[in-house]
Amino acid sequence: MDAIDISGDVAIVAITLLTLNILLGMLMSIKYNPVRSWPHRRVNTLKLHNWTGYLALAASAIHPLIILLSSTAKFHLVDIVYPVNAPKQPWVNTLGAGALYLLAFVVITSYFRFDIGRLWWKRMHYVTYALFVLYAFHAILTDPTLKDAPLDPLDAEKVYVELCVLVVVVATACRARFALRQPAPRVHRPKGQRPARKRVLA
Repeated sequence: MDAIDISGDVAIVAITLLTLNILLGMLMSIKYNPVRSWPHRRVNTLKLHNWTGYLALAASAIHPLIILLSSTAKFHLVDIVYPVNAPKQPWVNTLGAGALYLLAFVVITSYFRFDIGRLWWKRMHYVTYALFVLYAFHAILTDPTLKDAPLDPLDAEKVYVELCVLVVVVATACRARFALRQPAPRVHRPKGQRPARKRVLA
């Protein structure tokens, strides 16, 4: 097993962690209770969500760096940081780099979410969906051997990536459906303020 193979394996770990992270985030957004529902145990979903995010970022950063150890890929550090002119699949790798930078943005802003404020942090956090789209295209279109081989959608690794993407797409649709079914938020009036009564003429 050479450096390119190891890099591919780390990429599978990264997309697995990212998929779990997004699913946990969706469960938290609908206030899923693991005590009342499956697995009927106390589970710290916030901690799991945070750690899958940290580990996904670490794996995503390590994945391209391992390629530098390959004697055949001929990648340099600049090709990892800014892969527009990379020796192999520059635009596909640019999608992966863009996803990595968006993931770093999401993790960093989440770490400082209390300083940023919930409203702005929540808006920034929606970037997660964009980065997953970039990850998905990068993972599906890239040739793991870096030999510009044609895409084989039935390759075992590609099928796994496709399943991860499908799970996130279905979960996103279910989350959107759940949001549409929720009642409109109640408008709370300040205490002591009552609606004016209409005067009735005798």
